[in-house]
Amino acid sequence: MQDKIRYQLTAHAATVMAERNISTAWVERVLQNPERTKPDDNDPELHHALGRISERDDRMLRVVYNMTVKPWRIVTAYFDRGQRAKS
Repeated sequence: MQDKIRYQLTAHAATVMAERNISTAWVERVLQNPERTKPDDNDPELHHALGRISERDDRMLRVVYNMTVKPWRIVTAYFDRGQRAKS
């Protein structure tokens, strides 16, 4: 079993997660076991983790985070309409 990832939410991330009804459990699940990861196109300190959320019709949750700091800093999270989950 993997160690739990330690992270903190920025104020922006906490706000948008509440507005978008994104649970911290989903964010943790995507960070712990992403289907895909990629570096940010503009900021070399940021990474994107993507994972399906079965509780939301397998929509893809994108979590943008800074893993160069400890604990990791979650910048934002959103359901990515451009990423279609494949069954």
